[in-house]
Amino acid sequence: MAPQQKVRQFRVALVQMAIGSKKEENLARAARMVKEAKESGALLVILPECFNSPYETSSFGKSAEDIPSGISCQAMSEMAKQNQVYLVGGSIPEKSSNNLYNTCTVWDPKGKLVSVFRKVHLFNMDIPGICTFSESDAFTPGNELAVFDMGVCRVGLGVCYDMRFPEWAALNRDQGVELLIYPGAFDTYTGPIHWDLHLRSRALDNQMFVAGVCGARDTTASYIS
Repeated sequence: MAPQQKVRQFRVALVQMAIGSKKEENLARAARMVKEAKESGALLVILPECFNSPYETSSFGKSAEDIPSGISCQAMSEMAKQNQVYLVGGSIPEKSSNNLYNTCTVWDPKGKLVSVFRKVHLFNMDIPGICTFSESDAFTPGNELAVFDMGVCRVGLGVCYDMRFPEWAALNRDQGVELLIYPGAFDTYTGPIHWDLHLRSRALDNQMFVAGVCGARDTTASYIS
């Protein structure tokens, strides 16, 4: 296990923002809420999964960007720099070669990209007559851990469905992670049963802090989280 550092108290802001169909409006909304978080004393700000795009397989390709040159990454870099915070950018659809990834980026208070994590466990569900969704129809899974140091805390990353796998949290713990972050978009069918339970379980299993955040609920969306 990697050596652990002493965790000092600091404020974490979970940004439960509304996510619409227009990327520029999503980025502007995120920027306003990151600013509000800083004004409330946050050092670490966390955006939700796919915060720049509707969480729909038909939208991921249209919204996909290169990292770090895309407009969303430029915006996140500026948000972190202007507010002097660590910004966990939820996730965005990433375009790389011929593949799409569900990718979380992390930016330090100088606006520098310090970590990139591609969601490992993709979410596929089929509840007949209720909900069918398959991330695998659009995304390719990642296969690497991503850990970064804030100076006051060592932080690991997962995205949404990654939290269902205790081995993933344990691997992060083995790297000395003290705070594990899961941006998410849990659906309203399995989410109420599993979201809080899994967050608490990963924290208890590994004796670490765990944080998760979803976007605000949109009952008109094809996928409701």
